[in-house]
Amino acid sequence: MLRHLAKGELTIGELSEPFPMSLAAASKHIRVLEKAGLIRREIRWRTHICHLEAAPLKQAVKELAFYERFWISRLDTLERLLREDHAEPVRPSAFKPSEGDEG
Repeated sequence: MLRHLAKGELTIGELSEPFPMSLAAASKHIRVLEKAGLIRREIRWRTHICHLEAAPLKQAVKELAFYERFWISRLDTLERLLREDHAEPVRPSAFKPSEGDEG
């Protein structure tokens, strides 16, 4: 729904049209987005017009960028450690089964 609103204002009917849900279900979704501050609703006569509120999304992208850098760094470290571990020669096992441990 937010992606559709990025193109411009839409009525609740227009906003719900591409989705397989009732108008009542779409209204519930819109109320949740409205409470989250992502949508602003304007009433023109009997028509509810929805507008995208981009500021909270910009803040979310900024916050997620931090975590993206964090996890990329951690995954790069993991990859390096795995490559180093894989590059080490395989050593024979020091474990020798004692009597009675064999199969």
